[in-house]
Amino acid sequence: MSVESRAGGQPIPGPAPKADPDVGPDVGPDVGPDVGPDVGPDVGVAAAGAVLAAESARFASFGWMRGTSGNLSVVVSRDPVRLAVTASGLDKGELTAADVVLTDAEGAAVGAGRPSAEAALHARVVRLTGAGAVVHVHTVASVAMGGRRPGGIEFEGLEMLKGLGHRTHDVAVVLPVIENSQDMAELGDRLEAALRPGMPAVVVAGHGLYVWGDDPRQARHRTEVVEWLLELALTG
Repeated sequence: MSVESRAGGQPIPGPAPKADPDVGPDVGPDVGPDVGPDVGPDVGVAAAGAVLAAESARFASFGWMRGTSGNLSVVVSRDPVRLAVTASGLDKGELTAADVVLTDAEGAAVGAGRPSAEAALHARVVRLTGAGAVVHVHTVASVAMGGRRPGGIEFEGLEMLKGLGHRTHDVAVVLPVIENSQDMAELGDRLEAALRPGMPAVVVAGHGLYVWGDDPRQARHRTEVVEWLLELALTG
């Protein structure tokens, strides 16, 4: 179910449906509704920070958060909406539990610390989709394929699509590509217009990849699946 609606009353697509428990072992036993959240609403910021530090280190080890690029977030409260977002300007392979900033529903800092300007886009994704966690990484495959397919990247007939919640490989889905902007409100408008059912991700051209899920673990799994699909497309 969507959290907001487009102008004209059309619903915004929510997160992709959860994977069916019958998803085979080739996708991985961690993908599915039986996965418990690592952290969720109404938990402490320190606990959220520890999870985000571990997730960031994992992505950095893949080369997806080089330098100080990329950022992760998790919803720690729904009423009022509060997100823990990785702090700006830090090496994502060396974060600690303290290296997070608490933000409001617009991505503005609540208290001490400075989040990335992109925290506003994380907050927008949460409002639009009801996601509990958002991943933003700078991968070579997402930038390369965004340049090759500016109208969107189609995937069809692939078993790994089941890792995004589809019940079968026999589907065709499109990963949207949107034009980059340093204005987060403008970028958020482009993301909102591009959302597709069954695809909890967007490529920002010349920039990187945004993926979301119910919790950090699901967001991580979906990020790994989408990146696998992009790397496969890049070989074609």
